[in-house]
Parts: sequence; C-alpha cells; structure tokens
Amino acid sequence: MWRKRRCEILPEERTVKDEDKAYSKTMKRAVNLLAAKPRAVEELRTRLLEKPWTNDDVVSRVIEKLSEYGYLDDEQYAKNAALSAIRQRPQGRHKLRQTMARKPLDRETKEKAIEHAFEQMPESELIDAVIEKRLRLKGIPATPEDNKKFYDHLLRKGFGYDLIREKVKAVLNGEFAADA
Repeated sequence: MWRKRRCEILPEERTVKDEDKAYSKTMKRAVNLLAAKPRAVEELRTRLLEKPWTNDDVVSRVIEKLSEYGYLDDEQYAKNAALSAIRQRPQGRHKLRQTMARKPLDRETKEKAIEHAFEQMPESELIDAVIEKRLRLKGIPATPEDNKKFYDHLLRKGFGYDLIREKVKAVLNGEFAADA
C-alpha cells in the first residue's frame, strides 16, 4: 500500500475564502482524524495544515475548541501512549524512552508519562514476561554464548543492567518463577 507524500503548503498558496466554511471543514477533518486514532496537539495541527483551504488561525480555533471539549489533552495522550506501548510489547525504561521520543510532545510530559506507565506496570513484572517468553522459545541458556545472547536480548528490550543481572542469576540458579 502506498501513501501520498505530505508536502508543506506555503502561506501564499492558502486560500480561505469563507472563514466559517473553512472552520467547519477543519473541525470535521479534526474530528475524523481523532476518531481514527488519538493524537497529540502538534501532530493534529500538522495534519490539519496539510489542506490549502485552512490556515493557522482557523486551525488554532479548532484546536482550542477541541481542547475545551476535552478531546485534546497532551498529558493524557502521553500517558495512554506509554502504557499502551508497554502493554503491547513489554519493554524497559530505555526502550520506552526511545519510543516516546518519536512523539511530538515536550520532554517533561514524556517523562511524567513514562513514570506513570511504570507505576501501573512495574519494570520487574515486564522483564519477567520477557524472560518467560524467551525461556519458552529458547530454553535456559546452557553455554556462555547462549547466556550472552540472553543478556543482549534483555538489553535490547531496554531493561537496566542491574535488573537483568538479578533476573538472569535467578534463572540460572533455577529460582526464577514467572509469577514471582
């Protein structure tokens, strides 16, 4: 499936003949975009400005109105995105930071969202899920090479070295229990 390449429209190419009609069309487009998936304010602004029949003033009014209605909230969006990311694919703090770095949000909002996500789902539970799956697929590491691959896998998943060392030690000593 191919996607149409988005190109920026220059201010002189924008033609807003009827302000009310442009507002109405922009609002409808914004609602459709938000219905498809939740978006950050800046992401929505960028998508709305893709059309030549709107401008910054109209888009700002639409975003303000949607914020009043409670449809746009960057903090809630960030919290949901972070929690969703670790629910879909258990990962550590480092990997989640990388994932959240791609979101058009300010750093403080991202950090709060990451903290909130790990309050809901502690990192030790997430690493247990990753270890359990790895053991189910590959078995307990038998050789030093397998052990290194196991460590590397957990590091790629974004978990901290100390947590990995503690959990791998438990696995090798036969003390690992997925529900522990």
